[in-house]
Amino acid sequence: MSEHMLQSAMIAEKAKSSSSLVCASLLHDYGHFLLEDPDELVKNELDGKHEDIGYEYLKRFFKKDVVEPIKYHVLAKRYLARNKKYYNLLSDASKISLKLQGGKLNKKESNEFEKIPFFKNSIKLRKFDELAKKTNIKIKSINKYKDLLSSQLL
Repeated sequence: MSEHMLQSAMIAEKAKSSSSLVCASLLHDYGHFLLEDPDELVKNELDGKHEDIGYEYLKRFFKKDVVEPIKYHVLAKRYLARNKKYYNLLSDASKISLKLQGGKLNKKESNEFEKIPFFKNSIKLRKFDELAKKTNIKIKSINKYKDLLSSQLL
């Protein structure tokens, strides 16, 4: 999980994203670390709402520009999954979690999501998240992000 999060941040950096979006990419799955057993939830076909758990914890420490895309990155997956090409690129695990997270958004839900202030960065974060599933690549050390993380604290 931590490698995936680091890889997400590296992709956000490569895309010349803002510091807050790189930080959000680094922390987007933090809620999984706070859940007791994420694998057990999936096995029991339950959604642990890691995005909400991570958001509620991280908002005490990080700026809104960091935590809001984290809060909405699952909603962004549900939004993007309406597109058949995007959906077909999802891993089997992502398709299972999509179902547990409520499935694809309908038109009304999509229109409402498009109006939130952090819509664009939530979509970008989600795309970085999907791309960050490569194996056998050189991953930066978390220590390389210390100054970035510090710069995004409240």
